[in-house]
Amino acid sequence: MSFQAYLDNIQKKTGKSPDDFKKLASQKKFLENGKLKADVKAGQIVQWLKDDFELGHGHAMAIYALLKGKEK
Repeated sequence: MSFQAYLDNIQKKTGKSPDDFKKLASQKKFLENGKLKADVKAGQIVQWLKDDFELGHGHAMAIYALLKGKEK
């Protein structure tokens, strides 16, 4: 599955776009100046997304990659 396919499936499941997840991550203080803080670990992001959005590990890791700066 391509990175874009992961993002598309996440949006279908949650109703949230990649930009929405960036905004939410910023509100949760995972981002600083639009970039993932150095002390934020993948496990923190994955747990947040599993708890709040019921995403699986692979989909949560796609959002983590997005937050780290991976392009679509």
